[in-house]
Amino acid sequence: MSDIEAKKLEEANLALTKEVFFRFGSHDVDGIVELLHDDAHIEFYGPSEIPYAGDYKGLAECREFFNTVLSSVDIHVFEADEFICENDKVIVVGHLRLTTKINGNEIKSPFVHVITCKDGKWLWFRDFMNTTVAYKAFTNNAA
Repeated sequence: MSDIEAKKLEEANLALTKEVFFRFGSHDVDGIVELLHDDAHIEFYGPSEIPYAGDYKGLAECREFFNTVLSSVDIHVFEADEFICENDKVIVVGHLRLTTKINGNEIKSPFVHVITCKDGKWLWFRDFMNTTVAYKAFTNNAA
């Protein structure tokens, strides 16, 4: 792949990622799923007390992930501070502030998302955040 082709791929993957973020902020799960690869895979690391923690494979399970997130928390802040692109990867560094719908406890954490794109769609999404804070919020043990 030439440098020009690589740059175009990175620009396309960045635009795709920003569009997924926009649709997430708009609670547009159908719109997000349109931008996922048929073989999409989502990994959200954390204990089962976090309702959306787990390993999701395929469009139906990925839809379930986004629906579960949006039905479990109110989003007050979900901001990307930096996008790092290299070939088929987009790394997003940011911060969030959520409250759980079950008890109103706050989840405030930095996050890192590692996204692999294929054929103009998200193939693999890995979410890293302070899951201890999320666990405490969902179990009503917030400090």
